[in-house]
Amino acid sequence: MKFKFFKSVNFSPAKSVCVFFLLLLFSCSNPSSKSPNIILIMADDLGYGDISCFGNETIQTPVLDKMASEGLRFSDYHSNGAVCSPTRAALMTGNYQQRAGLEGVIYAQLGRRMYGISQNEKTIAEYMKDAGYTTGAFGKWHLGYKPEFNPVHHGFDQFYGYVSGNVDYISHRDGIGLHDWWLNADTSYEKGYVTDLISNHALEFIESNQDKPFFLYLPHEAPHYPYQGRNDKADRLPGAEFEAHGSRPDKKQAYKEMIEIMDENIGRIFEKLNQLNLQNNTLVFFCSDNGATNMGSNGSLNGLKTSLWEGGHRVPAIAWYPKKIDAGQTTDATILSMDILPTFLKIIGTTPEDNLDGIDFSNLMFNNKNPEERPVFWRYRGQCAVRKGEWKYLKIKEDEYLFNLKNDLGEKDNLMGSNAEKADELKALLKQWETEMDTYKQQTN
Repeated sequence: MKFKFFKSVNFSPAKSVCVFFLLLLFSCSNPSSKSPNIILIMADDLGYGDISCFGNETIQTPVLDKMASEGLRFSDYHSNGAVCSPTRAALMTGNYQQRAGLEGVIYAQLGRRMYGISQNEKTIAEYMKDAGYTTGAFGKWHLGYKPEFNPVHHGFDQFYGYVSGNVDYISHRDGIGLHDWWLNADTSYEKGYVTDLISNHALEFIESNQDKPFFLYLPHEAPHYPYQGRNDKADRLPGAEFEAHGSRPDKKQAYKEMIEIMDENIGRIFEKLNQLNLQNNTLVFFCSDNGATNMGSNGSLNGLKTSLWEGGHRVPAIAWYPKKIDAGQTTDATILSMDILPTFLKIIGTTPEDNLDGIDFSNLMFNNKNPEERPVFWRYRGQCAVRKGEWKYLKIKEDEYLFNLKNDLGEKDNLMGSNAEKADELKALLKQWETEMDTYKQQTN
């Protein structure tokens, strides 16, 4: 066979074979054929009703809206915890956070800073590195203050950001006023608004790794307090007293600005992918770490952050992967934070070393096939809950509730009295789960 662009040259059969293999080698070295890049973006305290594509009419999120219109929107996605640290522990390990001993929050107070993720826990970043990925984390860690808990000791090649639960967006000081901004394992000092800074570093990371597979973890601070916009002053300064939530009087307006600035910066990520021609080989997944406080909106859901009502843990989530995920779809499959690790590993062609609590939902994203029904569980500060299918059992101290979420998403109609058999079934599942989780020592409260 003669090709037009070789028409002036006569090739022998042997030389033609050589040319064929050279062309094959060239095609295999093309960046578009490399393993898919994975970008995981997580908001902090973003409620189920806080962005436009989940029904908000006042906060403008055109980038996330476009992501949803071009990807898959999850209407029944849940954080593993109703607060920050537990969800992040589950996200990193693919298991219930109780196995890592992190059922509660790691607080900034000096007497509580000794806790963190165990060296025995294999993280999603470590799995990615084993598979040949370059890994980077830019933003909020909240899985331990001590040096051994730093992300660079848990699989991340690069880390820019902070290790506590929140920092001043301008001065980068934590909840007790200590400077908390890091370049890898070293303290760093740089000026700028947190949302912009971590996005800047993320863009540099993508640029530097455009020719090899990368895993980018981008956990935003927004819209967690302190409620500060891009042009506000720093509140947490050396030797100064400060209000944890910030001094700005119009906090609702600040909250809106923070989400919109985050959306703008997520747009910069997509622009970079397009600029580098990486968009068709990159999965982007967006979610929140728990429900909103009373500053935000959980839509029609009952409850807020810290509660095990739906508003405490049912949160927005969107998956985007052009030509792999059908555009503009919504799924009602029940998915949790801990499911992300096994799913990402499946997508890159590797498997966990041990059985995990989380499940692979890649078939849902790529083939619209729901995973098998399973019970899922939550526990936090005197509250516990179990969900199986459309049914949810919730216990808050001595009070018990049973809801059919298909008919009553707002959890208004307690069916304990009329569905004792279903309640007993769920309570038995919960007891079995708690018995297993109680074998793990909890470090936090």
